[in-house]
Amino acid sequence: MEVREGGVRIEVPEERHGASEGAGSGVFYNPVQELNRDITVGVLRTVSDDCDSYLDAMTASGVRAVRAANAGYDVTACDVDTDAVELARRNLDGNDLAGEVHHRNVNAHMYESRHDVVDLDPFGTPVPFLDAAFQSAGRYLCVTATDTAPLCGAHFESGVRSYGAVPRNTEFHPEMGLRVLLSALVRTAARYDIAARPVLSHVSSHYVRTYVELDHGARAANDCIEGLGYVDHCQKCLWRDSEATLIAEPTKTCPNCGQSTWTAGAIWLGPAHDAGFVESVRESIPDSFGEASKADRLLETVAGELHEPTHYDQHKLYKRWGEPNIAMDEFLEELRAAGYEASRTHFGGTTFKTDADVVAIREAVL
Repeated sequence: MEVREGGVRIEVPEERHGASEGAGSGVFYNPVQELNRDITVGVLRTVSDDCDSYLDAMTASGVRAVRAANAGYDVTACDVDTDAVELARRNLDGNDLAGEVHHRNVNAHMYESRHDVVDLDPFGTPVPFLDAAFQSAGRYLCVTATDTAPLCGAHFESGVRSYGAVPRNTEFHPEMGLRVLLSALVRTAARYDIAARPVLSHVSSHYVRTYVELDHGARAANDCIEGLGYVDHCQKCLWRDSEATLIAEPTKTCPNCGQSTWTAGAIWLGPAHDAGFVESVRESIPDSFGEASKADRLLETVAGELHEPTHYDQHKLYKRWGEPNIAMDEFLEELRAAGYEASRTHFGGTTFKTDADVVAIREAVL
């Protein structure tokens, strides 16, 4: 069957349309990821003055490669599946677009070839591809992770094994997953004297997506490492604290309620986005894209988020307090009136970031 997306036509196997990314055997096309791909094209348009070449590392139907080629990039795509390679070639040809499609292990390709932008969109964890990706990517690395349960700490041992960090399943679990992934990217890049700085990140549906800008040199990598640290968290009263450090010194007892606390890390505590970059991406997505409206709302929220390493859920706070919650806009205004910064977040309609701690939040709004 044929689908249309972002101004191109894509042939996809009918029985695989709508399948989960990488699920089972055969070539797949996931319509749920159209938002992801629309934003990716916005990123490619934003960085086009500095970047010419793009690698679609696991091309499958070739939709990412086709859309990148349609955005003016010199495209290379890889896949180990013969049917995927043939389909990707047909989809490039069917749109009168040029591009190389290789039937080979993408890690082998990345160790041998350089591209301005490398895009990893595997099924599950991207960790097995990171070392090779940082050898291949010259300017930007785009990464999707769909193994949200290990990243968020719901599958604890798997998260520790895959990401070399301690994740915790907290009420801010989407951001925990994002920051565990960013930590893995920063630490892997630093081994090669590369700084990986996030310029855009979001958690949508069943996946985490981030775009990191690369800077080469030991000093830059060292500066990036300084953004790693640990978060202490109380599950009872939702108090939390963070410290940028490579040596954990956990707060074992919550200073607010006396409950034993959890410690997560080393995670990325620094900014997960650059507001100016996000706004440029937002402006680069045309209204004709299928998920343009959703992308616009998402990116507007992301651009306005405070650079705090965790977020709160307003409803969960009021539930802990045993009080009826108030409207979000009123809630945020009361925090600001009390002298604190506050912003909505894209992690949910009742989520917010603030520089106030949980005690100060309660004092400001009750």
